[in-house]
Amino acid sequence: MDVAPRVGLTRVLEAGRPGKDHLLDSAGAGAAFLDYDKDGRLDIYVVNGWRLDGAQVVARGKNALYHQRPDGTFEDATDQAGVGGEGQWGSGVAVADYDNDGWPDILVTSFGRNLLYRNLGHGRFENVAARVGIEAPGWNTAAAFFDADGDGWLDLYIAQYIDCTLDDVLRAKPALSWRGLEQVAYGPFGLKGAPDHFFRNVKGRFVDATEEAGLKDAALGFGFAVRAVDIDDDGDLDLYVANDSDPNYLYRNDGTGHFREVGVPTSTAFDANGAAQASMGIAAGDVDGDGILDLFVTSFSEDFSTLYKGLGGGFFSDVSRETGVGPATYRPLSWGTALADFDNDGDLDLVVANGHIYPQIDRHPEVIGTYRQRNLLLENRTLRDDVPVGAPPETLFRDASDQAGPGFQIVRSHRGVAVGDFDDDGRLDILITALDEPPELLHNEGPAGSWLTVACEVPGGTAIPIGTKVTVTAGGRKVTRDIAAGDSYASTHDPRLHFGLGKAESADEVLVRWPDGTRSTRTNVRARQLLVVRKGT
Repeated sequence: MDVAPRVGLTRVLEAGRPGKDHLLDSAGAGAAFLDYDKDGRLDIYVVNGWRLDGAQVVARGKNALYHQRPDGTFEDATDQAGVGGEGQWGSGVAVADYDNDGWPDILVTSFGRNLLYRNLGHGRFENVAARVGIEAPGWNTAAAFFDADGDGWLDLYIAQYIDCTLDDVLRAKPALSWRGLEQVAYGPFGLKGAPDHFFRNVKGRFVDATEEAGLKDAALGFGFAVRAVDIDDDGDLDLYVANDSDPNYLYRNDGTGHFREVGVPTSTAFDANGAAQASMGIAAGDVDGDGILDLFVTSFSEDFSTLYKGLGGGFFSDVSRETGVGPATYRPLSWGTALADFDNDGDLDLVVANGHIYPQIDRHPEVIGTYRQRNLLLENRTLRDDVPVGAPPETLFRDASDQAGPGFQIVRSHRGVAVGDFDDDGRLDILITALDEPPELLHNEGPAGSWLTVACEVPGGTAIPIGTKVTVTAGGRKVTRDIAAGDSYASTHDPRLHFGLGKAESADEVLVRWPDGTRSTRTNVRARQLLVVRKGT
């Protein structure tokens, strides 16, 4: 059920012109769950864009920081905190403690200049992007904080999309023929891509180290999503970049913070047919319980969103068709996404945000559907005892959207997705942005079952230990999750890691592997609690 209006999430996402004359009009923006004041309750940050009328700027939307009250409602703390976006056309949000002062900071990527809101610790922030060197003017989309070289400081990768100016946006007219029926926004083919950037964190200040680190965007791909994750399980963080209409990049870390692009040899650049896709969002997780990381990438309408099965050693295989994920995602145009256990049965389900970029298709719904679309909830059944070997694909990932309640019947042009348990009831909720609409907060009202949430803390250090992995052993299964800043489509999930335990009433072991390689272990952990694990204990 969408509880956003009831709990106070009301600010509309301004999204260009009604006709979406330029691709920027339809790109939308992301959102994040975070606890910015460390009161133990999840707060929400939602990025905003601009509203246009022809070549005129009608309104510069304000970003929204919603502070959660003890009663589960939210108050708008944007002005008090000083995080309204400074008039930039916002794109994405990544939350991390970049300066290791114990407080989570907020990076807002923008069409214009990026903003880095340093948390001052008293509900106030200051924008330090210019001071620390990451404004990077251009069309910035998604970003990821991660410690590339193991020095204890979070580095930063920021994707960019198209090389264009504000004048290009304001003067844009629909110039691309869609099936010979309508003129729609032009691009991205025929336009020049903008280069991504990698910034090395030098004790709280950033230095552009893109070429030095082997991360030069040589193909100028149309970057839309970024995920830092240990692809090959060798203890360092690699980088996956989803490009719209261009091959995706997979950068493998050699352990020193130097990368090599291996998308083609690892089979993550293209789909099973060898085609580059219009990739939009990324999710990472172990889908089939084999202990190996899998990747999911959303795509344009009339194409499969792609599930890459991890084969070990950092290699993958496209299993979209045989798992049923591809056919289920073929018709809609898909953006933000997450692999998360929404029914607490111990495996990762899949949520996908959908919405087209061309409002003009509403005049021809028989062709591919409508501009405003429903979201998808795909229930993972790969580990179910009642699913026989050789079962048809639709039994492996079942489309559960119709049974998921009124929240999944909402029809909008959706974009960003962030997942978190905002009311701490042990059931994961979903925050979704939509063009020209307020956000949706889908409250999970299914049976709670058995679950465990793990919060990882570093006393006297970073507020969010990015790259930490947690493995929970329960009911004969081992399940691993990791903490990331930057995920989905231009969004950030709850940094606390959630585990459905199925029928188990306790976890045999909770193993925390910190970014520096040290470990913390808890045994015989009872279910249905928030377990706080502090480094060094």
